[in-house]
Amino acid sequence: MSADPARDALEASLAGRGEHELFACDPELADTAAFCAAYGFALADSANTILVVGKSAPPVYAACVVLATHRLDVNRAVRTRLGTRKASFASPDETRELTGHEIGGVTAFGLPDGLPVLVDAAVMERERIVLGGGSRSWKVIAPPSILLTLAGVEVVEGLANPAAATPPLR
Repeated sequence: MSADPARDALEASLAGRGEHELFACDPELADTAAFCAAYGFALADSANTILVVGKSAPPVYAACVVLATHRLDVNRAVRTRLGTRKASFASPDETRELTGHEIGGVTAFGLPDGLPVLVDAAVMERERIVLGGGSRSWKVIAPPSILLTLAGVEVVEGLANPAAATPPLR
């Protein structure tokens, strides 16, 4: 065990999953846009893991992996997959409670058994992706095929849509 329990947990969840690199980052720069700008990664290579909750009794959850250049289709694609009438992004508190991960570090690795992982098909088209590392101090750099090693993973065409380009501020 090292002095960094978050790294230890991440390494344990990645063991035997194939090629990957752990990348240490300043926790203040863990949010996607700040991370990419500070460390020179393209937003198109950044894959965010977002917890979604389907409104039912009891609630139904899924972890969704989507490129930073795309917007998750919560109201149609995710809701339909969850089989609920309504769905929304889980709150930061819900995310932390269910996954043990902080916003800015949520990852598809080390999630609770039985939690579905939905991956937008566009993620699989990248040569490499940068994922959260379970804490705001770590990222995982790997080929997207690493996601296929997860139990309960499903690659979904149209889970997310390219985000509209935002004009620069003047």
